[in-house]
Amino acid sequence: MQANQPLRFSRIDSKQFFKTLNQRVNNYFKENKIAKTGNWKLYVKTFVMFSLMIAPYVLVLTLEINLWYKFLLCMLMGVGMAGVGMNVMHDGNHGSFSKHPWVNKFMGSSIYILAGNVFNWKIQHNVLHHTYTNIHGHDEDLEAGRVLRFSKHAEWMPHHKFQHLYSVLLYGLLTINWAIFTDFQQMKRYLKRKLSYANSKGPALQWTGLIITKILYFSVWIVIPILVMDISWWKVLIGFVVMHYTAGLILSLVFQLAHVIEDAEMPEADTSGTMKNTWAIHQLLTTVNFSTKNRIVNWYTGGLNHQIEHHIFPQISHIHYTKISAIVKRTAKEFNLPYNEYKTTRSALFSHFRFLKQMGIQPS
Repeated sequence: MQANQPLRFSRIDSKQFFKTLNQRVNNYFKENKIAKTGNWKLYVKTFVMFSLMIAPYVLVLTLEINLWYKFLLCMLMGVGMAGVGMNVMHDGNHGSFSKHPWVNKFMGSSIYILAGNVFNWKIQHNVLHHTYTNIHGHDEDLEAGRVLRFSKHAEWMPHHKFQHLYSVLLYGLLTINWAIFTDFQQMKRYLKRKLSYANSKGPALQWTGLIITKILYFSVWIVIPILVMDISWWKVLIGFVVMHYTAGLILSLVFQLAHVIEDAEMPEADTSGTMKNTWAIHQLLTTVNFSTKNRIVNWYTGGLNHQIEHHIFPQISHIHYTKISAIVKRTAKEFNLPYNEYKTTRSALFSHFRFLKQMGIQPS
């Protein structure tokens, strides 16, 4: 099966799993008279996450304190950056933050202060990842160049035998890579393949928007601090890297625990390009939940620890995942389908690195 070859999912669902599940989830919202989008809990969280990101930035610029304290504030900015990405930007770009499209667009645009780009994100995440979850050559979340091997279908190289040791060091580079390299590479690739989504702009406007937002981004996070603070420029760059490394490490680990883990399958299509299962059942097989009873993890990760619910119902705000997870789990059990979950973040982390070690073994 070649990468970029058109794929289709089986339409045979004799037991009607998704129809049953969808009806039950819809009934939950109807009976409780609540919207599927965010509520006051999400609005409060949005304020907190932006505060975690912006307040330390202001303090770094205005306070005359020891440089090491400023680096600690940069770490806190990274925690806030990851929090905005998982809770605000993510819901916004899935159209689940609000019932008002303009609010979703505005909140989704917060990706620009995280070093990302809306067009690239929606193609990579909403179109490719959510449609072709864990399918090698189609889900770009499984691609890490030749540095890491996330799938048994990927090419093995000798250094992969050590990837369970060095991978975590690379995870922190995620967002800084977005800022400098990934966005330009993705936009070139996606426009060449003529990939798009509803109401997306043409190539000229996409490139113009990318360049302008990058200039603004580096002006806010690097140029202004250099001009305002009486410290060497390289110290500003260190603070910038500290912020990004913190955010990148958090985001990477949360992403990996949902898909690059022992219980998540990585199926391939048959020779005709048809997947064995329907799309909904495919999501159950390729996605894993973790630490869903931990209130702190639930709150901070924006429901990304409820990845099963998110993948089947991406247009429902993460605020509701804890409630609907009971429905999804019960329905999966009734249909004798898997519902993979790890009780703790620790157990999921161990599973992830065991999986990386397995992928590092040379295929026979």
